[in-house]
Amino acid sequence: MTAKSEDTPPEPRTGALPGIPSPWNRPRRGRTQPALSRDQIVAEAFALLDAEGIEALSMRKLGARLNAGATSLYTHVANKEELLALVVDQVFGELPLPVAEGAEDPKVWRAAVLECTEGMRAAINRHPWMVSVLGDVGMVYLGPNWMGISEALLAVMETAGFDLAEANDVMNAVMGYTIGTACVEAAWLSALAKTSRSEQEVMDQLLPTVVAATKDFPRLHRLYTTQVPKEIAAGRDDGFVRGITVILDGIEATRAARRDG
Repeated sequence: MTAKSEDTPPEPRTGALPGIPSPWNRPRRGRTQPALSRDQIVAEAFALLDAEGIEALSMRKLGARLNAGATSLYTHVANKEELLALVVDQVFGELPLPVAEGAEDPKVWRAAVLECTEGMRAAINRHPWMVSVLGDVGMVYLGPNWMGISEALLAVMETAGFDLAEANDVMNAVMGYTIGTACVEAAWLSALAKTSRSEQEVMDQLLPTVVAATKDFPRLHRLYTTQVPKEIAAGRDDGFVRGITVILDGIEATRAARRDG
């Protein structure tokens, strides 16, 4: 028989909930080390991810930081994937909830959506390891903090006059754009962090190469010779807002066409 490593979770205990339990509704196992809690494990994993990135996270290393064996961590989390879902939900907990009050006014609901998406983008850029987690199909979006944000956004859109299905379409569109854009940015900024050069310096050096490469593609060439912002970081911020604005304009136009039709 092959011995299990300390990073291999123990066999699941009987009596679990039917189906595939999430980290938030799975029965907790009995404590083998009373001084260690799930909250403590999540907080230490959060600190490790922010300090060293996703590649550094292992149950063995996390256990060492907590002065506990890796196997004792499985008393509180089923596996590494579950731990990551818990940590990601902590990030979502950093975000203020959108407020539905006054959302009957288009300016108010649009401002609430923009504030929420800008907060989500900023959180992903603060914690770039999330890029490796958000694309996975798993339990990340069953966390109470993420569901709280979703519930609040739906409330904003319903107050604005959208029915629940339309509100869900709006939420999916803006969050899909936000997470996609932020993940690309976070990956780019993480790569930059491994060099000794600033984002502005890299882009200033790269732009002549891009301009030369697009000479046979007139629209791209015009774009890169006339539309590249002088300050790259500010340009990313402005570009994100323009993208959300395009989505919201399209949503309003579609809604008006349906109403008038």
